[in-house]
Amino acid sequence: MDWLERIATLRQWARNGTRAPHKPLLLLYALARFQEDADGGLRYTAVERDLRSLLTEYGPPNRTTPAYPFHHLVGDGVWEVRTDRGTGSPGTARRELRETGATGRLAPELRAALRREPELLGRMARLLLDLHFPPSLHGELCEAVGLELEPAEVEWLVPARRQRDPRMRERVLTAYEYQCAFCGYDGRIGPVPVGLEAAHVRWWAFGGPDDIDNGLCLCSLHHKLFDKGVLGVDGDHRILVSQRFVGRSPAAREHVIALAGRPLTGPQPGISPVAAEHRDWHTRQVFHGEPRPAATA
Repeated sequence: MDWLERIATLRQWARNGTRAPHKPLLLLYALARFQEDADGGLRYTAVERDLRSLLTEYGPPNRTTPAYPFHHLVGDGVWEVRTDRGTGSPGTARRELRETGATGRLAPELRAALRREPELLGRMARLLLDLHFPPSLHGELCEAVGLELEPAEVEWLVPARRQRDPRMRERVLTAYEYQCAFCGYDGRIGPVPVGLEAAHVRWWAFGGPDDIDNGLCLCSLHHKLFDKGVLGVDGDHRILVSQRFVGRSPAAREHVIALAGRPLTGPQPGISPVAAEHRDWHTRQVFHGEPRPAATA
């Protein structure tokens, strides 16, 4: 059985680029627990709070419940659920999952494969990260679920996957004249820009193209906050700052809160700004909460 192929083809809600990372988040969490205890189960009542926190932090803005992936992942052949009544999930009702002692864990065949091929766990985790989350979030997501992965990159995961355009970074940085579109940062060490990155507005994992009108030149801080849904871009190409972000220090206020309502810096004349379809996707699927009012001088 090709477990990587199965992981790459999880059945998920998919319409108009809708994000549905519920099953990937549960799988990453389960892989981390397998590293700690290969034979242990995950009782729903014990992991419900953790799963809810992961969905709130790394899922789309709409509210959801951890009961859905806990139950529905069974249908993908990688997960099993048992209750006090025996094998099988009682459904997506949280009360039923709690009262029946529902306990989930990786399917027996998958656990056996992970024991035979220890490197498979890392490849599965990296595939889940690559297919469902931007690179800027991979490290902290592993920390959040407790996964320990080797730093080496995986050379091959599944066939027929889109290839990234290696010229994307240079094209986007040039378009924005090597300065952060949010704060104007333009640091260099000699001739080499440092701390500047090409951010996909519509994530590459969700069909976002390697085109300039789907990119922003951002400093490392603002790239991370953009991918976390703290920052966004409105229809007038002005910066959105989520009301969920709280910062009392002068640095937080100056570098984040004060950006609210500020126009983007760039791109240079003659280059298309962020396309409305990509900007709208980010607002719907990534930006969290309501935007703060424009900052006053």
